[in-house]
Amino acid sequence: MIGPDGHPLRGGFLPPVPLPRRMWAGGQMVFRERLHVGDRVERRSRIVDVALKEGRSGVLCFVSVSHEYFTVRGLAVEDRQDIVYRGFDSATSIANPRKLPSPEWRRDMQADPVLLMRYSALTFNGHRIHYDRPYATNIEGYPGLIVHGPLQATLLIEFAASIKDRPPKQFSYRAVQPLFDFTPFQLCARANNDGLHLWIQTVEGVQTMDAQASW
Repeated sequence: MIGPDGHPLRGGFLPPVPLPRRMWAGGQMVFRERLHVGDRVERRSRIVDVALKEGRSGVLCFVSVSHEYFTVRGLAVEDRQDIVYRGFDSATSIANPRKLPSPEWRRDMQADPVLLMRYSALTFNGHRIHYDRPYATNIEGYPGLIVHGPLQATLLIEFAASIKDRPPKQFSYRAVQPLFDFTPFQLCARANNDGLHLWIQTVEGVQTMDAQASW
């Protein structure tokens, strides 16, 4: 069964959180073994944490989900996903731009509705905030379509791999602010002791995603 937001109704695997608005908060991936074309893959999923918090925008419920992917060779990928739920009456606050470090690597980008629709289809994500503009603006109160948190993470991990010429072993990311389809943005990276600090910022200097990649 599909809920009004396009996601499956809660209460099956995901807990029956009563707050209606869902957003991606962040996650972490550990790549232990390459997946090969033709591999038979088994995914094992579990809820690892549910926490209610009171934020500036109202009551929030954070749900952490762990996915483990196994092949005949053993554990290949660990993927923790952090999801946040909030009420319709909670405000979508946009922080003032803060000073960000100067990137050593930078790539200009723009997400359009076609890219968002294709990523939704690729990941089997029915959440209407990514492709249904009347729903996103009139029901959930956003100024436009929202660029998926996992899409931003995908762009950053591919950016990291292109800089180092090999994929990272670990990648963690955290959503900072919503990114909308009408906003040009930049993929940014700087080297640090653990690998690469990566982030996405709009042309106005507002950070939307923060990430760390290590090898």
